[in-house]
Amino acid sequence: MSAVFSSAEPFDAVDVIRRKRDRHELSDAQIDWVIDAYTRGDVADEQMSALAMAILLNGMTHRETARWTTAMIASGERLDFSSLHSPGGAQRPTADKHSTGGVGDKITLPLAPLVAVFGVAVPQLSGRGLGHTGGTLDKLESIPGWRASLTNGEMMAQLGEVGAVVCAAGAGLAPADKKLYALRDVTGTVEAIPLIASSIMSKKIAEGTGTLVLDVKVGTGAFMKDEAQARELAQTMVALGSDAGVHTVALLTDMGTPLGLTAGNAIEVEESVEVLAGGGPEDVVELTVRLAEEMLAGAGVHDGDPAAALRDGRAMDVWRRMITAQGGDPDAPLPRAKESETVYAPADGVLVGLDALSVGVAAWRLGAGRARKEDAVQPGAGVRLHAKPGATVRAGEPLMTLLTDTPDRFARAKEALDGAVTIAPDGSRPARRLIIDRIA
Repeated sequence: MSAVFSSAEPFDAVDVIRRKRDRHELSDAQIDWVIDAYTRGDVADEQMSALAMAILLNGMTHRETARWTTAMIASGERLDFSSLHSPGGAQRPTADKHSTGGVGDKITLPLAPLVAVFGVAVPQLSGRGLGHTGGTLDKLESIPGWRASLTNGEMMAQLGEVGAVVCAAGAGLAPADKKLYALRDVTGTVEAIPLIASSIMSKKIAEGTGTLVLDVKVGTGAFMKDEAQARELAQTMVALGSDAGVHTVALLTDMGTPLGLTAGNAIEVEESVEVLAGGGPEDVVELTVRLAEEMLAGAGVHDGDPAAALRDGRAMDVWRRMITAQGGDPDAPLPRAKESETVYAPADGVLVGLDALSVGVAAWRLGAGRARKEDAVQPGAGVRLHAKPGATVRAGEPLMTLLTDTPDRFARAKEALDGAVTIAPDGSRPARRLIIDRIA
């Protein structure tokens, strides 16, 4: 049954649904109206569900997707960082990064303070984990005292004083997306590329950053398993950002294998601090530095050396100030899981495969993630890897350590790891291409 609208309503939801169902383009006015009416509650969830399914099946043109994104931005507030200035008085450039999510993806933690070293403000509005992919806020909340929720005033003050902030997005940014995101999750329409792209980009454009670098993951542990689909999503988002006047670049990066040697919350913070101290796993360092270079270039900074700023402690200094500014104690011991269990190599040879999805699901089942957004996470839970693809292993050597406070979770976590490890005879060393392509 159609919702009952006042005579002032210019459209009817059923007519809009039928138009997209029948493979026609929606007009700008129809898109503006349906997003606004849905946000107000005048278009019912079941009607928006039908429209989302029609979009999934029939797609959208670039014009439609761009207008849909603009309408979602218009449903809420837009942040303005034009008042941020460098010590010399010039307006301070802003840059942000968005990852489509993966396993062991702790890059935001070292990246935000690293970019801030070079005078670029980094307003990193982040989210929580759901399913097998971790959430940046969950990781940081394992630091004693750290808080994710800041007012806009607190965020602006921290950007001015520290140069970097990682916090939760306020409810005022793209509220239409918040409603539609929850609906897509329960109606089988999450995979619609126009809806994914507009969801991500409406929040990022409303955030007000001048430069945006997208890390679009590809592989078993990513949302997009197929490179062609990931490339289409990246191209769509870059076009949306550019249309909105945001300097936007995307990197396609591999998520067939977990990033780094940890998947969890506190253990990923620990690994991030190792990177900020000039060490850490090579893949985490490589991707952090490459994303920093892209963010700095977009912000007009061409003489910075991010790798040097990791080695010499400048990024660590900003990290400590950033954590302290949000109530955290950068020197406090991180939570540790009460129980651990080791998974051993079944044979001699070279580790040629370590499936990211399997490791992510294992970490989730151990308590590092959540099945529903209201679930709590265990800060110490997760998976610590002792070898990555390319390493020579011997039967009986530790491959990974499973961590949790609740040992009855070990059995299901180990089930998730069945078939996750591939060991081949000596000499079969895989070459991992971490950064697959750059799209601008």
